[in-house]
Amino acid sequence: MLLRTEHAVFAQLLISGALVHEGTFEAMCEMLEVQINPNLVFIVSIDRYPELAAGMTVDWRIDIGQKLVEAVHKAISEPFLWIWTEQGILAVLIELPNSGSHEPQLYKRPLSIVKKIQELTDAQGFSVSAGIGPGYESPYLLYRSYEEAKQSMEDRFFQGNRIIYQYEQEKRQVRELKKPVAAEEKIELLARVRIGDVEGSVSYLKVILERIATTYKFHVDMFKSEVIDLIMSLSRMVLDMGGDGAVILSENARMIQSLIGTVRYDNFVNKLCDYWRNIARHAGQVNQFEGSPIIGTAIKYMKNHHQEKVSLKGIAEYCHVNPYYLAHLFKRETGMSCFEFLTKLRIEKSLYLLDNTDMTVQNIAVQVGFPDANYFSRKFKIIMDCSPSGYREAKLC
Repeated sequence: MLLRTEHAVFAQLLISGALVHEGTFEAMCEMLEVQINPNLVFIVSIDRYPELAAGMTVDWRIDIGQKLVEAVHKAISEPFLWIWTEQGILAVLIELPNSGSHEPQLYKRPLSIVKKIQELTDAQGFSVSAGIGPGYESPYLLYRSYEEAKQSMEDRFFQGNRIIYQYEQEKRQVRELKKPVAAEEKIELLARVRIGDVEGSVSYLKVILERIATTYKFHVDMFKSEVIDLIMSLSRMVLDMGGDGAVILSENARMIQSLIGTVRYDNFVNKLCDYWRNIARHAGQVNQFEGSPIIGTAIKYMKNHHQEKVSLKGIAEYCHVNPYYLAHLFKRETGMSCFEFLTKLRIEKSLYLLDNTDMTVQNIAVQVGFPDANYFSRKFKIIMDCSPSGYREAKLC
């Protein structure tokens, strides 16, 4: 099905709102030979199109596009307009009676059209989702129907494929929302990066993402804004640690742009976790210990389990070696015992918490893995030559 140029021009003028700069609706219809008075827009999006198209030829992209257009033509018997708005996304402009009414029955016709399109594309081996905008009496307001059809599909970010969305104004109202991420959680996330606990920080990040998603279930832009704030906080910390600013900032810009354009939550999480892991490794490289694979594995275990009760036997079993052999090898390569290293690791994290939070010494002790505040204070003084409270007071002066 070939797209008629004059119809494509007219559709673009309507969904962009630029018709008012070219002429009256009636005059443009006559000039472009358009015999339809569209008053509602719905958009059809090929599910997982970026993933499906990756590595495919131009011929494949043309073929799947033609199959979708053919399905739309088969599903709609009356005249309509259509135009590709971007790869994999088609805007369809149709005329409905009584378009000024926003009652539910107005959506029965576009709903039945979209369901038919889905049946036809299913038979062709791919699925589509759709967003249906409200109807407007004035063609000069049709751009609103298009924008609201797009907004209705924001929920697709958190959901699956082959879904039909209808614009609901009340759901779009921004309401007072509780902050999804507590300051303490954000600090804990960054503190894990600070001590080189890369996988631990990624696991904790996933928990935080779930909480943000639950809070902002119908506000995708707010969800993404919270996540970008986490990325910027991570980058600032890694830069403060001496990370390569040029590399980190350029990668940030690229990744943020990619995340903003991601239309599925699961893909978003995978992209973010991979990027977080990469940037967190930049932090780990600042104070990275170069040793044998066994010692590297032992250190990774201690970083991941620093908040728990750790035993030499547990570390050795994780490394698949004898505890006595591990103790000897660890001392030889690092100059300290496993538990001296673990204590130093915990103290390093406590320094970050003392610098960046108002947490009590008792709470910090628990947060970094010490059994109580007194034991934490004794170990802290041995390493830092002052108490945790004294360290914090000196920093404030």
